[in-house]
Amino acid sequence: MTKYVLLRTGQALVVFWAAFTLSFILLQAMPGDAVLIKFLNPEYGLSPEQIALIRASYAVDSPLFVQYLQTLANFLTGDFGYSVHAGVPVAAQLAANLPDTLLLSLTAFIAAALVAVLIAVLSSFSPFAFIRNLVQSIPSLFISIPVFWLGIMLIQIFSFRLKLVSVINPGPWESLILPVITLAVPISAPLAQILIRNLDEIQTRPFVAVARAKGASRARVLWRHVARNAVLPVLTIAGVLFGELIAGAVVTETVFGLNGIGGLTNQAVGSQDLAVLQAIVVISATAFVAINLAVDLAYPFLDPRLRARTGATA
Repeated sequence: MTKYVLLRTGQALVVFWAAFTLSFILLQAMPGDAVLIKFLNPEYGLSPEQIALIRASYAVDSPLFVQYLQTLANFLTGDFGYSVHAGVPVAAQLAANLPDTLLLSLTAFIAAALVAVLIAVLSSFSPFAFIRNLVQSIPSLFISIPVFWLGIMLIQIFSFRLKLVSVINPGPWESLILPVITLAVPISAPLAQILIRNLDEIQTRPFVAVARAKGASRARVLWRHVARNAVLPVLTIAGVLFGELIAGAVVTETVFGLNGIGGLTNQAVGSQDLAVLQAIVVISATAFVAINLAVDLAYPFLDPRLRARTGATA
């Protein structure tokens, strides 16, 4: 089990390093200069010498490899640098905006999981064929809907026309209703598709017939044998989707005008604030890697076959 943990942890670190390196190269290749964009403004009245000193303070004139090593060392110690646009530590900006994005993402993921389970149960266990066929078509519809379009349609229908949910000065929980639906709908589709496929497949396995032959009720077979085995493969895709959910939250926050990483990203792109963009990419990659690492480490304790291979104990 120790070898398994070390292997998965090492793979996670490699992915983290690759994400950091690739994002650094791509951001540095962007045209423009955030320092010049801000401080060449005549309103500041700065001389070329003063601007040169500011550039030196941000180390933007250092060789690229030196900047890479310094940025990597700073990130490993939790120092994300300073925002050129805001003039404050990037860590302070993340601390102010990240909780809102995490709340939105977690709420949307829970909602997506509930919708996926409901779709899968109706598709696999409904006594009516027309309901099963109808429900099985829902994931294909959900997964084809663009997030930004869905958000705009929800605003038009539920806010402007029906006036059920306000998007102008809403309450703290009211402001989450439409964004959560916007994020949960496309994320629920792949979860439901995989869960439906697993439920249908596992119900044909011999151990299900054996359990029924021993007198187990349909409900007991469903929850103790079928559901437990069907959920395991969903964990992997759930970890991947949660990483994508954070990226989707950026678009959703922009559509609904919410505070969070989405607004911060939009602002950083407009001002070419590379320190902020690099931090956002690294934070997103860290969340993605950490969630998938947790799923990988949980698998041996949930799947007896992997537990036997790795030597994990329940």
